Parts: sequence; structure tokens; C-alpha cells
Amino acid sequence: MSLTNAQYDTILHQYEIKQLKSRREAERRLACVYDRIPGYRELEDMVAAVSVAQGRKLLAGDEEAMEDLRDSLAELSGRKAQLLEDAGFAPDYLEPVYECPDCQDTGYIGSGKCHCFKQAMITLLYEQSNIREMLRTENFSTLSYEYYDGEDLSRFKNAVQTCRNFVKNFNSDYHNLFFYGTVGTGKSFLSGCVAKELIESGHSVIYFSATGLFDLLSKNSFDYKNREELRETYADLYQCDLLIIDDLGTELTNQFVTSQLFALLNERHMGKKAAIISTNLSLEELRNRYSDRIFSRITSHYEICKLTGQDIRMYRKRLMNRK
Repeated sequence: MSLTNAQYDTILHQYEIKQLKSRREAERRLACVYDRIPGYRELEDMVAAVSVAQGRKLLAGDEEAMEDLRDSLAELSGRKAQLLEDAGFAPDYLEPVYECPDCQDTGYIGSGKCHCFKQAMITLLYEQSNIREMLRTENFSTLSYEYYDGEDLSRFKNAVQTCRNFVKNFNSDYHNLFFYGTVGTGKSFLSGCVAKELIESGHSVIYFSATGLFDLLSKNSFDYKNREELRETYADLYQCDLLIIDDLGTELTNQFVTSQLFALLNERHMGKKAAIISTNLSLEELRNRYSDRIFSRITSHYEICKLTGQDIRMYRKRLMNRK
């Protein structure tokens, strides 16, 4: 993935903000402990004093100084932990709090980019900042069954369980999902639920509307000055851990779209890279609109989930208008 210097600096600045936030939170928590636990500050001062004293002994040739230092620090650490427990604090209360514990909000693990940095690059490159806002409201914690009943409810519950299993087994079981059915029944919502879980567990996710995806590919494909950018775009689409194509069928379908879609689905299948597709088309409409090869790929290699019922967005809108 290729970033301009300005884009790269933007991401680095975001990490600086995260680190500053973490330091301030650590300072706040330590001040709280000092204020509520008499003697805790003195124990910390003793840790520093003992370390200096034993260090001097070590430099002077005392061979037992290092072992004595370990014993002293362990004893002081135990006393500090007991004070925290007695005051009702969690054992890890003074441990640093990071948005990404893997890289400790630096963006790097060793000399390589952390998964969170790679996802930040994806978000910036494909202008998916709106996905972050969407996932705040469309996730498993906000999921509700109140808009469904009867067979519609049964189908939605089955789809939810399928999504939970998809996330749970993502690292061990190559799988794809295909949501289809009537408008506003939760297809995009469930895609968002999966996206949020996987992003938070360190996976790279690219989320596109079908219109946005094929517009991007078309613009890059026919602009010969952007051949290098096109190669990088294809690499991202083919290699990200999960690709979500939302609202398939809303794009202007033509031979270019059909060929690009088949190549994308086929390449990801060959590389065992997961995808989720949602559409308002019926299976018959899907077959008629796209090639038999695409229809075969989807029906053979995707778990099919049909969702039906009322348009939840319209239902909510009517409720708002009544208030």
C-alpha cells in the first residue's frame, strides 16, 4: 500500500495523540493511587533507592548484589500489590492502557508495521473513515431482534449465529458469506458486525459499496498514468483478510464489472481470503445479471443467508415522525 508523505504523517500524528492520551491516563491513575493509598508513594521511592544502592554494590564487585536486588524488588512489588488490593483497585490498575496492546500504540512491532497501522492505511487510502462511525452503531452490542417475527425472525437469528461462528473460526476456517433478501432487513448491519469484530482482533478489512468499488477500479483501469496505483489497489483487494462488498447490484453492471468481479472473487478464493457480499437481488436475478461463473462461485463457495421482513430503516423513520 502506498501513502503520500502527508498521509503517512497524518497516521503518525494519530499515534502521537494515542500515546499522549495513554500517558495522561497513566498519570491520572497514579495520582489517584497516591491520593487514596497512604504509603504507596514511599514504596515507589524505596524501589528507586534500593535499585541505586544495589547498583553501586554491583559496580563495586559484590557478586550477591544482583540477587539481593531481585529479592528486594520482589518484596516491594508484593507490598505494593497488597496495598492496591486492600484499597479495592484492580491488580492491573497501574498498567499502561493502550488502544492496541500489540504495538503499545507505536504502530510498529519490531521493524514491521502493526496490524492496526495497516488498517489505518486501508482506512485512509480507501476513504473509509465513514466505516468507523458506522461500526459504532452497527455491531453485535447494538443488535436487536425486536423488528422481526415468525420466519423473518428465525432467518435473522440463524444469520446472526452464522456471523458469530464466522468471526470465532476466522483464523482456522476459510469461509465466505452471502447475504441476500429484501431491502432494509439487516444485511449491511451484519456485515458491519463482522467487520468491527475482525478489525478489533487485528485483521485487515476493506469495506466497499459495490458502486464505490467498481468506480475505483474503473477510474484506475482506464487512467494509464495510474498503473502503479492500480497494481497496489489490486494487491490490497486481493490480500486483505476480509473484503466486504455491500449492495451488489446497485452498480451499473457491464462487461467490465462482470470481469472484474469474477477475477476478484476467483483470486481471493484461490488465496483462501474471505469475503462477504450483500445484495437486494434474488438468486435468480443474480444469475441473470452476472455470468454463470460468478453465480457458480458464490453458490459453491459462500454460505448463503436469506433475510426477509420489513424495511427497518423505514420503520424507524416512521417512528421518529410520530414523535
